[in-house]
Amino acid sequence: MPDIYDIVIIGAGPGGLGAGIKAADAGKSYIVLEKGKRVLQGIIDSYPRGKKVYPTIPKNERDPFPIEVLMPPEERIPIEKYVEQIEASMQLQQINIKFGENFESLERDNSKFIIKTGSSVYIARNVILSFGSNIPNDLGVYGEARTVARNLENTQDYIGVTTLVIGGGNAAADIVAALSKVKREASDPKPVYWGHTKKKFKINKDTARELGEEILLGGQIKILQGAIPKIGEVDTEGIDRLYIHQTPSPNAQDDVFMYQGMSFPMKNVIACVGTHGPSAIFNKLNLQQITCTGEICKIAREGEQVLLLTQNLQTSVKGVYAIGGSISPSYMEIHPEGTIKEKKHPNLIYTAIKDAVIAMNEILQT
Repeated sequence: MPDIYDIVIIGAGPGGLGAGIKAADAGKSYIVLEKGKRVLQGIIDSYPRGKKVYPTIPKNERDPFPIEVLMPPEERIPIEKYVEQIEASMQLQQINIKFGENFESLERDNSKFIIKTGSSVYIARNVILSFGSNIPNDLGVYGEARTVARNLENTQDYIGVTTLVIGGGNAAADIVAALSKVKREASDPKPVYWGHTKKKFKINKDTARELGEEILLGGQIKILQGAIPKIGEVDTEGIDRLYIHQTPSPNAQDDVFMYQGMSFPMKNVIACVGTHGPSAIFNKLNLQQITCTGEICKIAREGEQVLLLTQNLQTSVKGVYAIGGSISPSYMEIHPEGTIKEKKHPNLIYTAIKDAVIAMNEILQT
């Protein structure tokens, strides 16, 4: 029988770490579960390289930073340095974090909860969901392409193979440049194909500059405009492949279009096609959400599902709390008298940490 924790915290972002610190300070048994290899993995995967981290406090907030040790420095350091500082601090405080734990399910068992990951089972009296909103989208075709937000764990794996990166933004451009560089330095002639469903790629100036420098240095980058993933298939050798085609020729005759198509082994396809929030996960966990309409939602988009929370960030399931980016940009707050109101929720480090303090204070009082 696994140990019964007072609190299991899903996600080692700012909110999850804040909850872990509060639990440790209170002498509670707890564990922070993180699917990545490092703390703040969601920020690492979504922030552009070198982006400065700000100790931003919303204008309507009068309180100082809730947990000072997690506060980004005033001098606005790059994200990489901030992560290193937080890692050192978490090790110093001996915060109980287990990495490589991919959250799969949450079930109630009387007064306790059973949390399953890809490799373990945990039992807790309370659960804090702090897994953020940057969940990579998939391609929506048969087979599993590697979906990433920004970083690629091991670029060496792609030396000697022709690779396809799909996506028209900065994340895809970063991956293309990184793969091209490692291939060039290894004298690998196999190109990196960069495909986008549209004709125009949207990247910022710094990313464009890095990409241009890589091309000038001899990087083998081939651009595919209007490249649409169409079919996931299995070839005669049993290898999962992705077929893409480009925009048909405008010189079609007799309603017959000519497509230029290419087929890549799915294991060599990297998809940077955006991220989404955890609404589907909340539905799977049977946590009550409200579908936005013009009458009740001013911040969330029409038709979007928004989580229902108490003023203490408890979900519709008693003992389960949601904090941080997973409930941004807004959620529905239910008041004791029964009224429900949409509440703005900035996706900031400060906000996530304040959420952790609010949720933990409620847990410690029950």
